[in-house]
Amino acid sequence: MKQFNYSSIMQVPVLEKIVLSRGVGDAVSDKKLIDDSVEEFALISGQRPVVTKAKKSVSNFKLREGMPIGCKVTLRRERMYEFLDRFINVALPRVRDFRGIPIRGFDGRGNFTMGVREQIIFPEINVDRIKKIQGLDVTFVTSAPTDEEALALLREFGMPFQKQNK
Repeated sequence: MKQFNYSSIMQVPVLEKIVLSRGVGDAVSDKKLIDDSVEEFALISGQRPVVTKAKKSVSNFKLREGMPIGCKVTLRRERMYEFLDRFINVALPRVRDFRGIPIRGFDGRGNFTMGVREQIIFPEINVDRIKKIQGLDVTFVTSAPTDEEALALLREFGMPFQKQNK
């Protein structure tokens, strides 16, 4: 409240939801990859993900409308905060050569998206059962009107952002 001179506690931004998503482009040829992704997301997030389907047919990719090509899960309330805690304190320290999260993932409206290159940073994933190393996108949706306010909010949660060069 002091940093941005808010007059009311209700003006302070909050974390509304966290969305985990993954596009599985190889699922066009191998349907088992979607099932593996759904299983991994269920382990990581604690709830069953939604399978996303293709909106248009693209002949160059042998893709037909309605084919499953990804999955996503939206976390809110307790599950969101539990995932955030595990993500910051357990998963991120397991990233190889980790020097902090780059700040360039803000969208201009107070939301932050980052990519994770390997799903094996999550301790719930058994490395021996993984058939293919895949990444995923993590989006933090906040009620902050600007990126500066969202950055301050996520920093207060303990997100290890890289130092800014001014």
